[in-house]
Amino acid sequence: MAKQSLPTAPFLKVASAPHLHCGASIKGMMSTILVALLPAVVGAVYWYGMEALRVMALSIATAVIVEALCSKIMEKEVRVDDLHAVVTGLLFAFILPAGAEWWLVVSGSAVTMILGKMLWGNYGGAPICAIAVGWAFCTVSWPVQMNVDATMLNTTLVNPLSQLKYFGIDYIADTSMYDYLMGNQLGALGAVQIGAILLGGLILLARRIITWEIPVATIVSVLVVGGIYYVIDPELYANPLFHLFTGSSMLAIFFLLTDFTSSPNTRGGKIVFGLVAGFLIILIRTYGQYPDGALFAVLLANMITPLCDMIKPKPFGAR
Repeated sequence: MAKQSLPTAPFLKVASAPHLHCGASIKGMMSTILVALLPAVVGAVYWYGMEALRVMALSIATAVIVEALCSKIMEKEVRVDDLHAVVTGLLFAFILPAGAEWWLVVSGSAVTMILGKMLWGNYGGAPICAIAVGWAFCTVSWPVQMNVDATMLNTTLVNPLSQLKYFGIDYIADTSMYDYLMGNQLGALGAVQIGAILLGGLILLARRIITWEIPVATIVSVLVVGGIYYVIDPELYANPLFHLFTGSSMLAIFFLLTDFTSSPNTRGGKIVFGLVAGFLIILIRTYGQYPDGALFAVLLANMITPLCDMIKPKPFGAR
């Protein structure tokens, strides 16, 4: 009798459970951010002319080229088509003077991409905001060239933060918050387009690219801490709204502090993060050497992100 072979068991394919993709992608989010930044681009060109357009174009081109070169050197896939380098280059241009030299733009944008992004393994690994890294590098290395008061002598616009820092509260007493909102102030070419930045931030909130916790907490902190100083001595310290509508505050609140990779993930952590950032903005502007300390506040706040992520609810039933 022939030996019969046993039937073989069917092969089972092991796979993860099916999931429904929400449709979000890096390219889609970056496209929305670019749309949100478009009003500020228009405002920068309106107030500063072709000089602003030159700085923005050069910064974006440098960021894209540097990312592509770094990806090639690191033997990684070139992903400049996800538009993250474009967003990074544009945001870096926003914190530069409109009259910035070409070599300053190129150097700063390159450092932003290398030290702020590619050094950490491309997108998603940087523990600090890349734009703030590039700004700090340029400010420490070339303080005169980064000073808008020294590089924009051919304009009639006035820097309210410098007036407050060096001349006192009387020099900003007659200024209008509406003028600040419309961008009628001297400062970094995109950051001082306050109304346009605010509109862009609302677009990001409406499209759910960012959540409300960090912007709201930072605004509340700036108003409360700035209000305390204002109540103590209104003849020495500015109205808290002044700190929201001048310098890089709004840009930091909606576009830099909410950076995906360097901000906390938990709700409680985001609120604490925003409160600390707002406190630092007022503290640096009040006691620091630099009239606008928003970018330094971003860097310092990034350092407590791991601690903020430890603030989370306990699991159900845990003691």
